[in-house]
Amino acid sequence: MAKAELNNDQIATVAGDITVFNYDSETREYLSSSVEFLAVGVGLPANACTDAPGDDKPGYAICRTADLSGWEYVADHRGETVYKVGNGEAMQITAPGDYPAETTTLAPATCYDQWNGKKWVTDLDAQQAAAVVEAEEQKKLLLAQAQEIIRLWQTELQLDIISDEDKASLIDWLKYMKALQVTDISNAPDISWPKSPA
Repeated sequence: MAKAELNNDQIATVAGDITVFNYDSETREYLSSSVEFLAVGVGLPANACTDAPGDDKPGYAICRTADLSGWEYVADHRGETVYKVGNGEAMQITAPGDYPAETTTLAPATCYDQWNGKKWVTDLDAQQAAAVVEAEEQKKLLLAQAQEIIRLWQTELQLDIISDEDKASLIDWLKYMKALQVTDISNAPDISWPKSPA
């Protein structure tokens, strides 16, 4: 089969086969080569060129330049995770190119970390305030559980039908609830929770 010949506008002046190099329409990344038959007056397929890309280079993708005049190596971080410096949100890199602006490869240690321009710094006040709120919820839950346990004994006590063993258990649980109520949670998460009765 004859080899196609192209003019300066990449239109075939002689019909025949030609090897073309295909690239992605959005990222301009090199995809593959193929042999195409061009009739006279027909141009190259869309997103294809006749100049071959260079050899593969680790850490880079081979892409067509923005003006489509040649090939260039573009940093390839696909598959890596970066973190937005504004809120620490993780995002996956899915396209060739440099890391997105306002991101870092350093992961924040907590959800209370803030970026200082070089590293993540934990906002200890916000972290401690959240721990106090969590401890308050824990305290309410423990009190509700204890209240549920003693509910039947309180009824028996009012009806004067409680056994001595249950009365002793009721007293232990009431002491536990009183200790829970006065537990200081202001230094959360460092809290000395009272031990519940067996």
